[in-house]
Amino acid sequence: MLAPMTSLWRWLLVGAAIALAAFLLVPYFRPSTAAGPGTLIGAPIPDLPLLDERGANYSLASERGHILVVNLWASWCPPCRAEMPDLERVARHEAVRGVRVIGIDQGESGAVAKAFAQSLGITYRVVVDPTQRYGRAFGAFGLPTTAIVNRRGVVVRAFDGPLTYQQIVRALAPLLESQ
Repeated sequence: MLAPMTSLWRWLLVGAAIALAAFLLVPYFRPSTAAGPGTLIGAPIPDLPLLDERGANYSLASERGHILVVNLWASWCPPCRAEMPDLERVARHEAVRGVRVIGIDQGESGAVAKAFAQSLGITYRVVVDPTQRYGRAFGAFGLPTTAIVNRRGVVVRAFDGPLTYQQIVRALAPLLESQ
């Protein structure tokens, strides 16, 4: 008679352990409520803590008055590497019209970000988001993720995935035509 009772307790304990594990782990596997970077459109660009390549504080608010192409990237990301020369081309060709490209490295050190950017001949501003807050704030599904920001600091376009030079210029056109 004792054996069936021990078996019952064992199953109850296993069931309770599974229920507790499910209760604790389900929030981590629940789909994100963010619907991607498009949710930023019409809102001010987040101004979260960033570091330059020397470790000094940097703020996107310091760029107010300029049209921004804010790009989230990482050195381990092949699509980011492929996109960066087109971002550099935009930075060089559109700077005279008040466009600034800001590359925000997600989670790497300033030294890694700087070395990687230099290896590709990148001259636009590269900063580091060591805690990857921008990825979460952008609702990024992955990298690269890009936001186009008007002179007032409001996001007007947002993209998940790599962009070509032509796509970036088309996204900037309405802002440049209204000057």
